[in-house]
Amino acid sequence: MATCWQGLWAYRSYLLVLFLPIFLLPLPILVPTKEAYCSYVIILMALLWCTEALPVAVTALFPVFLFPMMGIMDASEVCMEYLSDTSILFIGGLLVAIAVEHWNLHKRIALRVLLIIGVRPAVLILGFMVVTAFLSMWISNTATTAMMVPIAHAVLEQLHGNPTSKDVEEGSNNPTFELQEPSGHKEVTKLDNGQFPSTLPAPSGSRVHHNREQLRFTQGMSLCVCYSASIGGIATLTGTTPNLVLQGQVNSLFPQNANVVNFASWFGFAFPTMVILLLLAWLWLQIAFLGFNFRKNFGIGGEAQEQEQAAYRVIQTEHRLLGSMTFAEKAISFFFVTLVLLWFTREPGFFLGWGNLAFPNAEGESMLSDGTVAIFISVIMFIVPSKIPGLTQDPENPGKLKAPPALLNWKMVNEKMHWNVVILLGGGFALAKGSERSGLSVWLGEQLTPLQNVPPPAVAFILCLVVATFTECTSNVATTTLFLPILASMAQAICLHPLYVMLPCTLASSLAFMLPVATPPNAIVFSFGGLEVSDMARTGFLLNIIGVLVIMLAINSWGYPVFNLYTFPSWAHVDNTTAHCQPNFTMPQP
Repeated sequence: MATCWQGLWAYRSYLLVLFLPIFLLPLPILVPTKEAYCSYVIILMALLWCTEALPVAVTALFPVFLFPMMGIMDASEVCMEYLSDTSILFIGGLLVAIAVEHWNLHKRIALRVLLIIGVRPAVLILGFMVVTAFLSMWISNTATTAMMVPIAHAVLEQLHGNPTSKDVEEGSNNPTFELQEPSGHKEVTKLDNGQFPSTLPAPSGSRVHHNREQLRFTQGMSLCVCYSASIGGIATLTGTTPNLVLQGQVNSLFPQNANVVNFASWFGFAFPTMVILLLLAWLWLQIAFLGFNFRKNFGIGGEAQEQEQAAYRVIQTEHRLLGSMTFAEKAISFFFVTLVLLWFTREPGFFLGWGNLAFPNAEGESMLSDGTVAIFISVIMFIVPSKIPGLTQDPENPGKLKAPPALLNWKMVNEKMHWNVVILLGGGFALAKGSERSGLSVWLGEQLTPLQNVPPPAVAFILCLVVATFTECTSNVATTTLFLPILASMAQAICLHPLYVMLPCTLASSLAFMLPVATPPNAIVFSFGGLEVSDMARTGFLLNIIGVLVIMLAINSWGYPVFNLYTFPSWAHVDNTTAHCQPNFTMPQP
């Protein structure tokens, strides 16, 4: 019997893929409507995403053959959803992030900021959180975490080491700094074989013994890195994939929305949210792991000065080893700043942007999108050399000249580009369009009309808690992909601005703080050692609650003017579903 169960467990993925479609077949057979057919596809994909019986990107391809076979959409229409403008924005943003990572600009930024902030316990945690959150706004959460955790532990070893040791006296180099950053993406928690990404080595047995106080500080430092990586990603539209899922879903479900979710509007809403949540997370981690002795936490009183100076010298040494900024780093810094400025000023909404003035359409709107700008800057990086052009000898062929490599090349991109996430994004957009075409969205909206009697803040709060709980167990991309079309239908049915529920739930999908399996940053920190699941769960539970409360503050205060949530928008008006809603319907004030 034991062998039988072991065999079933060993082949569980095959059995799930085989029997789940059969188990769900009564739905389309007994209810032969397009709504039921689309429900069948969505439920099947949701279960496969949750169980990861197939790679998430492979499951995302199901609409390509199921929607045409069930008569929901033509194959050509389905395939167009897999490379939408939002997908192009994701690719362009990731190309720039790859260049930043490849030329080590992110490490230079991190070390420089840490030198400015210092190494006093409470300030050190804040410094690591600020640096990690900032980097996570622009590059992969996984790469950011994998770079920052070794730096954190190298500094901690100096802080907790013997003050008479050679390391303390000289601030010696730490080998963990030389770890290579991984190319795994933050949205896929497990590899195809079901294992966690092994980006960092386990700590050796010769590591200096920590007393309880030092161990707690080490745990707090580890958690501050993975938590701030997740928090920082919510600040920009390209910071984490669920943000792009929201933009794509809004553009797909409400094509007349006049680009209401763009880089500038998202930043105006999400950046203050990120700052408040980051500061509250810092206070909570300080209380949980350093205690209430704020005088000691801020290094007042001159205690442990030798260890702090040694830790500071470690950071100085690593920063010095980077040398002066290379031409490639300077060029990428210029292109990066240019990209951000172009994103902010293209079509900000509160004044005419350069996109409105230089490339207007018949309605005066910009014909260019944020994705256009990202791809333009990325293509330039494929052209600009990484060194100042000159007569450089080829070391492999003496006597022959060799041109310097470009800032980006296809080999570099092919190794680090996350094509699986591009497909996953497309699958989500295809599901949203299929729900609309099949009439499933209208049907769901009709079933949710009783929620009209519930205050909107209560609806948003409950939904945020549900999404925050759900995202602990499954990919945040899959979570937003499944929830957002339903939330859009619900909002239309109860005459609520769709963004009033879609925005907070998108942010809540990034509140994965409780489990190592929730996100790759959590898994990286956990694999490095020193943490128990109970430590992460206990700390992350309250942080989840804090996060939901901050999101509710944001959507009920500055979210109103940023996205004009005061009235039911005309672009969300559909004759069938919203006949009882007027475009000037006033939203209930919080």
